[in-house]
Amino acid sequence: MARRRRSSTSRARTERPLPFVGPGERLWILDVPYGSTVEGASWHPAVKMHVCVARELPAHLAAYHPRAHTLGRFLENLHNATPTPAAPPVEEFDPRQLQYEGSDAIAKRAAAGGRLFLLADEPGVGKTVTAVLGAIAAAELRGGSRILVVADRPAAITIGHWCRTIDALGDAGLEWVVTTWDRLEKVAPYEWDVVIADEAHALRRTTTKRWKHWVKVSGLAKAHDRAPFVIATTATPGHTPLELPYLAPGYAQVHDEPMSAWHKATAPGETFADALERHGVGVEPGRYGASWTTDPARRASDLVLVRGWLAEAEPPAMLHRAAPWGPVPISGLPVELDPSERAAYEAGWGEFCREMDLARRGRNSAKGRAALLRFRQKAGLIRVDSTVAWIGQQVEAGRQVACSVEFVETAADPIAERLRDSGLDVSCIYGRDRFDTEAERLRFQRGDATVCVFTTVASISLHAGESLPDGSQASTDPRVGLFHQARFSGIAGRQVTGRTHRDHQVSPWHIAWAEGTVEEQVGRAMVERIAAASDTVGGDTAGLADVAALLGADWLPATSLTE
Repeated sequence: MARRRRSSTSRARTERPLPFVGPGERLWILDVPYGSTVEGASWHPAVKMHVCVARELPAHLAAYHPRAHTLGRFLENLHNATPTPAAPPVEEFDPRQLQYEGSDAIAKRAAAGGRLFLLADEPGVGKTVTAVLGAIAAAELRGGSRILVVADRPAAITIGHWCRTIDALGDAGLEWVVTTWDRLEKVAPYEWDVVIADEAHALRRTTTKRWKHWVKVSGLAKAHDRAPFVIATTATPGHTPLELPYLAPGYAQVHDEPMSAWHKATAPGETFADALERHGVGVEPGRYGASWTTDPARRASDLVLVRGWLAEAEPPAMLHRAAPWGPVPISGLPVELDPSERAAYEAGWGEFCREMDLARRGRNSAKGRAALLRFRQKAGLIRVDSTVAWIGQQVEAGRQVACSVEFVETAADPIAERLRDSGLDVSCIYGRDRFDTEAERLRFQRGDATVCVFTTVASISLHAGESLPDGSQASTDPRVGLFHQARFSGIAGRQVTGRTHRDHQVSPWHIAWAEGTVEEQVGRAMVERIAAASDTVGGDTAGLADVAALLGADWLPATSLTE
């Protein structure tokens, strides 16, 4: 039986136009979570997001209005006569000299007609700021106006991070769109002048849908003078030269070859492998296609060869700077709560304020400490899924993660459980007598477990390359640390970071907090306190007073925040 053709009614439904916008009205684009129904907002296939037509956005929909520099705001500006005014930046940022030097290197490559730059600085050097400054310079040099940033997961952390950086540095009057790799399809229909590929190693495979969308977004198959300028940022470009297909445009250009010599849509991986072999890389036939040579000497020379193609170009098409040994790199990790999470957070905050006020009036310090404890537990529990997603992304990038928590039932247990559910092996150093601490520590150190969830402050070593008791060496995978909850004591926080940032091993640490909440204020204060605790004696006491005041707990004994 012949297959029935799709009816014209079905096609019309798919291709229906956007709602009519009358005089004085705007088409509002709304980022409503999948599966949710919100009064006054309807999903529309033309933009694949929810929409609303009104003179002013109704108050109950404000929580769903996308922030500046996101795809939703870009689409809203695209379908209205005037753009939605962007809110003024809430913070200013003064880039480091190292970041200015990096952006100058990117600009020189763009000015010379280059189409790709690999920013391969080690973690902690400041690739995000360098990339934003470099993208602005490249866009101005090329006369472009649209910049796309493709960030890694989880979106609740990475999109906000990039947007805040753009706000702090200034958008230079350019159109910015920040999205994530799993949403690449939504930005593929549009033309871009500059593209930042954050954690570009996500493009190691050419057989995925992600790669197909990337080819279009980046103009990878286009001629060198017609493609967008791409800034690829990653501290871990790939395990082998065969995992670098996203660098093919740069390789083709420095070898003065057309893209067809490095990429064919019908066999992108095979074409790339053939090109590598043609230029001297040891490629051999393997069970599942081309593979890299197993000869150690040839491998070493191949790495020098491939790196030299970009590093020795004139001007250079890549930059790699190691993080110098010194104070622990520590920064905030803001988490953007969705409307339901924010409602839960605000309910918990309101309950805490009432309980704390009653305890203060009654001068009942025990009740005050209990209220503070309950609030911190509830606030941390709301962010468990974001923490798990962030840890998974770090492990995927080849890092081992040390996750510091203060509470067991509302943090350590649910984080460890959900990580295991996602397929990760977790080392647990918490709970009295629940685990063999040394055995769990060694599982992490040897790399058997890629994540360590712990409550201890001192007396354990989790750094890379440690000499273990049996004479062997700990895994050399880079370590990254996360405070699921900020430590109130800067000294205690500094002790925690020293579990991985030690013995000449640089290990960046991050403090997670819910964006736009008192948790953020406390977290920012603790970033400063931990840094101060590294080189200032007595600074911790003042820091505790600041945190206590933020929480309305300055009437409690000073030890209440650290015991």
